[in-house]
Amino acid sequence: MERKNAWTTYSPEQTSELEEFSRAYTSFISENKTERECASAAIALAEAAGYTNLNDLIAAGATLEPGARVYASNRGKSLILIELGSKPLTEGMNILGAHIDSPRLDVKQNPLEEKNDLAYLDTHYYGGVKKYQWVTLPLAIHGVVAKKDGTVVPVCVGEDPSDPVFVISDLLIHLSQEQLQKKASEVIEGEMLDLLVGHKPLVIAEGEGDEKDKKDAVKSLLLQILTEQYQMDEEDFLSAELEIVPAGPARDLGFDRSMILGYGHDDRSCSYPSLRAQLELKEVPARTALTILVDKEEIGSVGSTGMTSRFFENVVAEVLALAGYGEGSLALRRCLANSHMLSSDVSAGFDPSFASAFEPKNAAYLGHGLTFNKFTGRGGKGGSNDADAEYVALIRRVMDEHDVNWQTAELGKVDLGGGGTIAYILAEYGMQVIDCGVPVLSMHAPWEVISKADLYEAYRGYKAFLTL
Repeated sequence: MERKNAWTTYSPEQTSELEEFSRAYTSFISENKTERECASAAIALAEAAGYTNLNDLIAAGATLEPGARVYASNRGKSLILIELGSKPLTEGMNILGAHIDSPRLDVKQNPLEEKNDLAYLDTHYYGGVKKYQWVTLPLAIHGVVAKKDGTVVPVCVGEDPSDPVFVISDLLIHLSQEQLQKKASEVIEGEMLDLLVGHKPLVIAEGEGDEKDKKDAVKSLLLQILTEQYQMDEEDFLSAELEIVPAGPARDLGFDRSMILGYGHDDRSCSYPSLRAQLELKEVPARTALTILVDKEEIGSVGSTGMTSRFFENVVAEVLALAGYGEGSLALRRCLANSHMLSSDVSAGFDPSFASAFEPKNAAYLGHGLTFNKFTGRGGKGGSNDADAEYVALIRRVMDEHDVNWQTAELGKVDLGGGGTIAYILAEYGMQVIDCGVPVLSMHAPWEVISKADLYEAYRGYKAFLTL
């Protein structure tokens, strides 16, 4: 059951639309590399599209009618967008769910250290990474510093051409005989991922300054710079969230410019098309359309901003109350149990260089469209949601009726590994859920690869689903 290469199916108008969408996506992921930045940018787009903050509606005692557009933010890291449909909410919603966090390095709470006239920030990697991939790359620092007086200072260093960048050093090849004998998982250990951030000492005049400043003069100069530029002292690292990501913009890849090389395709190549599909609904949908962009998927969807929190459930309950369904739990349970969901997360793209990791008949191929994974998990489908046949048939019909290019896949060979998404969490409400997304090469690497055609088909497929 081979699927066509999507590039062979496009009209000139579709090719033009594909390129326009890809440019917008490339700009989005270049400018928004953290979950906070993605949520903030998404809220700005939502407000421009007529969405209103749910908290404002609750405070005003508003009543929601079909066509109402509502958003709710969870600590600036997760976001829900809802457009009420014409059918009763208790008949269920069409839900797109994607995550906006990506593998990265996080700065530790007590990070700053001087060693042999070099200053470093200690880091702790976030999500599943190959640690050796993060050395000798130009890196940027994104995040916030929250101060005791309640002010929050945004930080972004390394993206503007005039900015400095940062790096994690590696051992020179001339001295690497022992290092090269190690397993790949041990070549660079977690505690070796120290970010090089300075080298110049603070010049202290004879008889001035204290002994501490003289002993750690490089660190002292860095603290002076942090005070002047970010109004922070060393203790402010304790309440900072600083994320280390690859510096620089996403770029077109290939002589034919058919692909995009960028940081954070997992999972922004699904979350951005989901966002656009939600915002661009032209008419009031029959079933309520909901898109959730969530944090913490890369570490198990835990915490107050992850999918396992009550944020999703609480927001839907508030919307039901404003729409006149009362404050009891029965309407909420009916609404969720009758819902359909696409768990929009990336899939492993078939890589000919590593063909032995895949089962070719059940692999996702770049350029062959939106990929559906009936199940994920590990080994014997452990930890996965496994969509039922009836729901798969429904999805097939919807995609084919809208001429969406799509394919099915599994995440590599059965016994090699696997992975998970947020699908199983939503399935616990009894709703029908299937994983689908964009195939990716070099998934979880600092720079990942996708096809523009698959990105475009995700956008088209998500729009078709929301009108189901």
